[in-house]
Amino acid sequence: VQLQASGGGLVQAGGSLRLSCAASGNIDSINDMAWFRRPPGDEREGISSIMNIDSTTYYSDSVNGRFTISRDNAKKMVYLQMNALSPEDTGVYYCAAGFRVPKASPLQPLWYENWSQGTLVTVSS
Repeated sequence: VQLQASGGGLVQAGGSLRLSCAASGNIDSINDMAWFRRPPGDEREGISSIMNIDSTTYYSDSVNGRFTISRDNAKKMVYLQMNALSPEDTGVYYCAAGFRVPKASPLQPLWYENWSQGTLVTVSS
C-alpha cells in the first residue's frame, strides 16, 4: 500500500487549505484512514480519522470544529479540509491507513500500518 499526501503550503492565519491523500497498491485491507501532524519541535499528533465501515469521524480537540475529514472510496482518496487556520497548525501532515482501528483510540498512531510522506503546512500570523 502506498499513500501520497499533497496539498500543503503557506497560508495566512484565518485561511484554508485542503489536504489530499491518494491510496494505491493493495488496499483491500485498508479500513480506516487518519491524518496526523508533527508541529516543529513537537511530537506527532493524531488529529482526525474516518472509519471505513460507517464513515464515523473523530477529531482531536485542537482541530474539532475547524477541520473536516472525508473519503471517496471509489477514487481511493481521503481529504482534510482545514479552515480557520492558525500558526499553531503549522507542521508536517501525514495520512495513514489502518485495519480495524479500535474506536476507543482512533487517533493512536500504533493502529496505522501505512503512512504517507509528509506535506508541510505553514500558517503565517
